[in-house]
Amino acid sequence: MLQCVFLLSDSGEVMVEKQMTAHRVDRAICGWFWEYVLAHAAGDPSKVVVSPTHYLFQVYRHGVTFLACTQVEMPPLMAIEILDEMMDNGFPLTTEPNILKEMIAQPNIVSKMLNVVTGKSSAIGNKLPDATASFVHWRTTVVKDASNEAYVSIVEELDACVNREGVLVKCEACGDIVVNSSLPGVPELTLSFANPTIINDVRFHPCVRFRPWESSQILSFVPPDGQFKLMSYRVKKLKTTPIYVKPQLSSDLGNCRVNVMVGIRNDPGKPIDSITVQFQLPPLIASADLTANHGTVDILADQTCLWTIGHIPKDKAPSLSGNLRLEEGLAHLHVFPTFQVKFRIMGVALSGLQIDRLEVKNTPSAPYKGFRAQTQAGRYEVRS
Repeated sequence: MLQCVFLLSDSGEVMVEKQMTAHRVDRAICGWFWEYVLAHAAGDPSKVVVSPTHYLFQVYRHGVTFLACTQVEMPPLMAIEILDEMMDNGFPLTTEPNILKEMIAQPNIVSKMLNVVTGKSSAIGNKLPDATASFVHWRTTVVKDASNEAYVSIVEELDACVNREGVLVKCEACGDIVVNSSLPGVPELTLSFANPTIINDVRFHPCVRFRPWESSQILSFVPPDGQFKLMSYRVKKLKTTPIYVKPQLSSDLGNCRVNVMVGIRNDPGKPIDSITVQFQLPPLIASADLTANHGTVDILADQTCLWTIGHIPKDKAPSLSGNLRLEEGLAHLHVFPTFQVKFRIMGVALSGLQIDRLEVKNTPSAPYKGFRAQTQAGRYEVRS
């Protein structure tokens, strides 16, 4: 299934962004794609591009590039068909992922065998989805196999910038409220927060009624069936980060000594895992000899140093050290790298946002309700 669709201008600027799943695709993929296009400007860039993290499908029309992203292998024409079904006479029409899934069947072994036998190549169904006959177009009229459950997740990314003096100059959380609904009938849901005043820059799914939010900061909605993004938000001016990264670089006589320490700054009360630190080796480096007392260090083909830490042990602070040898004739390093930090924390929303309660009405019986939270690093940079 597609994860995201971008519309890019002739200069590579993102004009429209549509996230299709709960896993948010970072806009940095557009920068990578645009560098690829510029590098292949002399010829015709491939319609299907494999990046280090995603498969990209591109269509260029009248100065606009339609860019579709996915992390799984899928038939390229299926991505084009989804883009076609989302548009009507050049205007966005159907953008609800659950409805698109009904319109365009997901490929499987049975469908591939039928296509071979019948000669049919399109995955588009012969009839419109049931939701087109519903008074809420994002929800089908008949929900099959409803288990009478509703789950709400707070999924956040922490963006932070630390200057070379170690001062936190920017820290904010970008979050999504993701709902996974398996409720029968046409349920009415009301979701409230314990501290809604901390959030800014909200964006809602079409199912959200705006007036209850405007008057009382309450989310009132009839949910689509399945998983969907109910709301996006931003929490600004956070005061601290869960971990610190302290790089020290000094160069003379053609060598650059590197030392990087990582540790817990503000314990969130839950395990911090999937920690990585990476940086681009500066230009004019002849060789690099880097080791760590915890985790693994790899120099990738694009001259990126990737330090995979995992978790921080209790008995020692992870550190990376070593030497960068400059090319002949250079005594000092003039360009210092920026360190990119990644981590994940399950069970905590670092913004401090808390769900107060979820009320469900218009169901035959009381449903099961579940809640969870997750924070991961977004664009977390440490300057050196």
